[in-house]
Amino acid sequence: MVHVLMLGAVSTAILVWSQHFADTMLRRQAPGGRPLHVARLAAHTVGALLVLAGLLTEAWALVVAGGVLVAAGALTHAAVLALQARGALPSRFGGLVRYYVAAAVCLPVGVTFGVLMARGGAGTAAYGRGYVAHVTLNVLGWVGLTVLGTLVLLWPTVLRTRIEPGADAAARRALPVLLAGILVVLAACATGWLPLVAVGAAVVLVGTGTVVRHLVAQGRAAQRGAWGFAAWSLAASVAWFAGSVAAFGVRVAAAPSWAAAQDAVGGLLAPFVVGFAAQVLLGALTYLVPVVLGGGPARRRRTEAVVGAGGLYRVVVANGGLALCLLPLPSWVRVALSLVVFGTFLAFLVLTGRAVVVARRETPAAVGTEAAPPSGTARDDAARAVAARRDAQARRPRAGAVTAAVATLALAVVGGVAADPVAAGVGSGGTSGAATSTAAGGTTVVATGRTTTVEVEAADMRFVPDVIPVPAGDRLVVELTNTDDDVHDLVLADGSTTGRVAPGETVTLDVGVVVGDLDGWCSVAGHRLMGMTLTVDVGDVGDVGDGGDGGDGGDGGDGGTSAAGAPSAGAHAGHGTTGERSLGASDADLMGGPGDGFVARDAALAPAETDPAGDPVVHRRTLTVTEAVQEVAPGVEQTVWTFDGTAPGPVLRGKVGDVFEITLVNDGTIGHSVDFHAGALAPDEPMRTIAPGESLTYRFTATRAGIWMYHCSTMPMSLHIANGMLGAVIVDPPDLAPVDREYVVVQSELYLGAPGASADDAKVAAAEPDLLAFNGYANQYRYDPLAARVGERVRVWVLDAGPNRPSAFHVVGGQFDTVFHEGAYALPAGTSGGSQVLGLLPAQGGFVELAFPEAGTYPFVTHAMSDAERGAAGAFAVTP
Repeated sequence: MVHVLMLGAVSTAILVWSQHFADTMLRRQAPGGRPLHVARLAAHTVGALLVLAGLLTEAWALVVAGGVLVAAGALTHAAVLALQARGALPSRFGGLVRYYVAAAVCLPVGVTFGVLMARGGAGTAAYGRGYVAHVTLNVLGWVGLTVLGTLVLLWPTVLRTRIEPGADAAARRALPVLLAGILVVLAACATGWLPLVAVGAAVVLVGTGTVVRHLVAQGRAAQRGAWGFAAWSLAASVAWFAGSVAAFGVRVAAAPSWAAAQDAVGGLLAPFVVGFAAQVLLGALTYLVPVVLGGGPARRRRTEAVVGAGGLYRVVVANGGLALCLLPLPSWVRVALSLVVFGTFLAFLVLTGRAVVVARRETPAAVGTEAAPPSGTARDDAARAVAARRDAQARRPRAGAVTAAVATLALAVVGGVAADPVAAGVGSGGTSGAATSTAAGGTTVVATGRTTTVEVEAADMRFVPDVIPVPAGDRLVVELTNTDDDVHDLVLADGSTTGRVAPGETVTLDVGVVVGDLDGWCSVAGHRLMGMTLTVDVGDVGDVGDGGDGGDGGDGGDGGTSAAGAPSAGAHAGHGTTGERSLGASDADLMGGPGDGFVARDAALAPAETDPAGDPVVHRRTLTVTEAVQEVAPGVEQTVWTFDGTAPGPVLRGKVGDVFEITLVNDGTIGHSVDFHAGALAPDEPMRTIAPGESLTYRFTATRAGIWMYHCSTMPMSLHIANGMLGAVIVDPPDLAPVDREYVVVQSELYLGAPGASADDAKVAAAEPDLLAFNGYANQYRYDPLAARVGERVRVWVLDAGPNRPSAFHVVGGQFDTVFHEGAYALPAGTSGGSQVLGLLPAQGGFVELAFPEAGTYPFVTHAMSDAERGAAGAFAVTP
């Protein structure tokens, strides 16, 4: 989507309108005229389409071809503008064409970096340098220079105000400063000195400020009636540009490495692309469309009103929604806000269509009957009357539009919270701090009126401190800071909760008046079992009243209820992550099977991709972490954590020497990571846990053959694997013989939680699975067998993903004549020996080959028979 907008819509608009403004400012036709202009537009369009096709299909040759065409179109554009300016008569604003020439020179260099990056190398220092240079040249250079140069004339025109006397001179002074800033950033990329990026960004900001100072003065001088959607959008886009450039310099300079700088810049794509580029495009077109539609002043006013309808509302929603999306909000809230922002942009297309219809409805005769504009004093009076009318209209209360926009954003937030209330911390907060509270046993504690405030850190799967002493009757306020690299929360036994707390975030939990001990824990799956617990230790009751028949009272922390009557930690044990009753093996109807229309996961394995020239293949794949409720056995649904929507994740395949470039995107609600056993490299960066909404790139070279496990390595690792975050990478041995059919089977374990919930972390910790499965669903290939024919050679790749149980893969009625185990042939083909079982420990893998002697149904199982009877079973349906 980024390239569709930036290389497609924005760049095409720049090529069209920069030539139009150059013609206007220079008052001279461009060399080559319209035919050459159309030719370079065509070259750019074809090139952009080739680039997009190459990126989508991972065909680097298409990216190269498209990049050449885009670069050629931009260089031709620069040459035409330079020749046009050289032959023109001097004019006040003719020097602004230099902005367009400089911008057009930036694009080919930026495109070259983009083409080189498309070849691969993400996650390396060289790739990070190229990425920063690519963004600098394309966004700050190609788009930024064009916009700043154009606004010198377009901005006062939109506002219907005069141009500041020194605006042209300021623009001429600003251009060398802007170019110097861009060159400094490029120098940082060349030398590898990260702090120099901040210097370059600061220089760019100085140049931007030189231009913007005059734009602000013109905005203040404009009449209120001139401030419509076009003006507000242009103003907002410049603000986003300045803020994004500042953040760009700071984030890149503060990055620990150039590889990390890539991720730092990636977080600024939304402000740069949506806040700046998209808004400046819509703002400019909102003004220019009525101009292009033409007609008399009356028709233009009508089309302007149509295109700019609801302007203030749309601007507030778009910019407010984008600003909220940049905050550490739950993923569903960001999704809802993104849809609302997209809707405001889509409204422009709808309104433009309506404006075209309005313009065409007016006949030429009707247009011709418009009253001729008055002249002399009458004309001045008419102009003042129109200005007064517009100013009066602008003074109408804007509160309605702003209120509606705020309400829209609030509804989007509420909708996102409703979609994932746990991640949003719904229900946080404790007791209200009444004057008296009743402890267990009827003892009444009088509120002291004092407040105990405690700072707690969530770090390294621990709460520090993990014991909070509080005098009875005090109001307790906990300030929780998450210094870990994963999402955490704090839940107390009385129901108080902070909600999910992102890394680096601090939240305040008002527990209220405490009267007895309380247990606390992190409710993120598995974190409690890893030791993320604390205790609120209430001291002696200073002022205890008579609780009636309550006896001696107690500490409120014992048994199954807390002081507030909510289930305590003792009542929680054995009920899974959600506190509800966990399902068991008996809840799955393994004998009855799934309903009609069940289709098992396709276990067939496609051949490894090869390069026609024999070179190693670069396999690029994005793995998006999502959470989904899926059926894992007949009648049993669980929330699984998936790579790309499936558990296990997709099977990746290549050959020795191939490169795998995997982009991990976390669209879940907690932190996740990925560990590819097929790659040998330092785990610090590529295997790190990333928070919801973040991404990373993991690049490795397959140097050894085998079937390798990949999985989430975020702690507790056992729970993440048990909840579906696992998959296989197959690296073919160099001498792998062809076969008639190939299948892949991944054995894993199911630790059933409550209906529709995630795995029971206590069962995982105890290594007591309820069911086992091949490819994520218990017994699925018994219900939908794998196909084969008599005499065909069948290869079955098998991976035991665990996390705890071994596997003994066996085909009933079959004998293996070839066995490949953990990177070597345990039974080479062509020998007289045979094998009955492929024995695997967790994370081990291999393959077996066999041919079926006659038609029939051949079950396959793990020969750990208790596990086979709990779902690790399937069958081959062999036909003649």
